[in-house]
Amino acid sequence: MGVKAKAAVAIVVLLLFLCSMWLLFFFFTEGSLDYQWDSCLKKYNQINKPQHRSNSSEAASYEDRPTLKLCPGFKFQVSVLLAHLLAAPAPTNDVLLQPYLASWDELIKFMEALGPMVGLISQEIETKTSIIRELALQELAESDEGEVGLAVGKASGNTGHGGGGLERTEALGAGHAYLSVHSMIQTELSRGLVDFHKTTESGCRTLLRLHRALLWLQSFLMKLAERPVDGRLRSPSDLCREAYQNTLAQHHSWFVRRAAEIAFIAMPERGFFYRLMCVTNQEEASVVLSRVVQAIGEVYERTQGALEVHGMLDLP
Repeated sequence: MGVKAKAAVAIVVLLLFLCSMWLLFFFFTEGSLDYQWDSCLKKYNQINKPQHRSNSSEAASYEDRPTLKLCPGFKFQVSVLLAHLLAAPAPTNDVLLQPYLASWDELIKFMEALGPMVGLISQEIETKTSIIRELALQELAESDEGEVGLAVGKASGNTGHGGGGLERTEALGAGHAYLSVHSMIQTELSRGLVDFHKTTESGCRTLLRLHRALLWLQSFLMKLAERPVDGRLRSPSDLCREAYQNTLAQHHSWFVRRAAEIAFIAMPERGFFYRLMCVTNQEEASVVLSRVVQAIGEVYERTQGALEVHGMLDLP
């Protein structure tokens, strides 16, 4: 290899490195912590059990669907993700924060499985889930009530996303501020924690950032579930880029958008996604992904409604 060729390669590597740094620092914001909730409700003992449907025919249809299996060899498990998503909707058109954040734990694993460039995005998303958990822990420290369990990913015991253990703390009351999306919004508004004119590290602002990212992932998975057009399937890289341009890109600066483009170039081919979900072809993948997309849609629409009614869709 000549001197000019080596110089060109060095420049490309340097650009990739710099773009990854931009992505890491600007894709989202805030710092990170390393703990997770174990349970938010006293009777919420089996988070992998889906919510009962009010419509009997819909419930019957759901029961007829094949059970997703655990996929050996991967941290990400689509069956676990689906279970958390189905557990998040509450009967009062609300979203429980514990299974919502647990869904993000699994989505973070999904992004990390796609390679180091995409994994940089997941690191910043993880800081967002940590902020809400930290706020819940602060609330716990000031509370004397005891009906809802909360766990902190600091000590030995059951392992969480980052490999850290869980330590069960004292119980919280059923009216805990960070039990659900609605309770968090109402509490933070009543305490003056949400600023509509400047940046604050509130749970509501943090939720909005997660909410936007969830739409991007839903759009990507929806496109990944599409059947072949004219006998061909578009590459996951193109699909993810298109999903990003239609969702998150509008909230990002030029530098972040360019860095994201670099990350999507390094995305694996479609066969990797089949192995990740333990399916063998596009038809099977479409069935699995459609279930996930539908479950994400329910959580997204409920969160969208809660943020919209309080005028929080454009929090700085």
